[in-house]
Amino acid sequence: MAAETTDTPRNSEPRNPQPKKHIWSGALHGRVLSLDFLRRNWLLVLAIAAMLLIYITSRYTCMTQMETIQKLQKELEVVKTERIREKSNYMSRIRESQMQHLADSMRLGVTVQEQPPYSISLKD
Repeated sequence: MAAETTDTPRNSEPRNPQPKKHIWSGALHGRVLSLDFLRRNWLLVLAIAAMLLIYITSRYTCMTQMETIQKLQKELEVVKTERIREKSNYMSRIRESQMQHLADSMRLGVTVQEQPPYSISLKD
């Protein structure tokens, strides 16, 4: 019997007559995700889209809250500085020598007592 010779191997499939398409040409024509793929995996695509939206929302919220915290910290520093300045101003005003100088400048005739005040107690 004569051996048959063929150009194609025995277990190979017939060649695809269509040329191999590049992924970029499919992306340009909108064929990256086929309708069949979306029908089979719609739940997964929906879950990924929801997670992506949640991630973007939480990141935006975090960034805006961090900006608010930084703004409030700067404001707190300003308020603390103002408080220290006002406390210093108050302490200088209630100092005895400052009070005496203020009373003298207003010509009130008030003088500092030599003796401390004493209390009067009534007996029944």
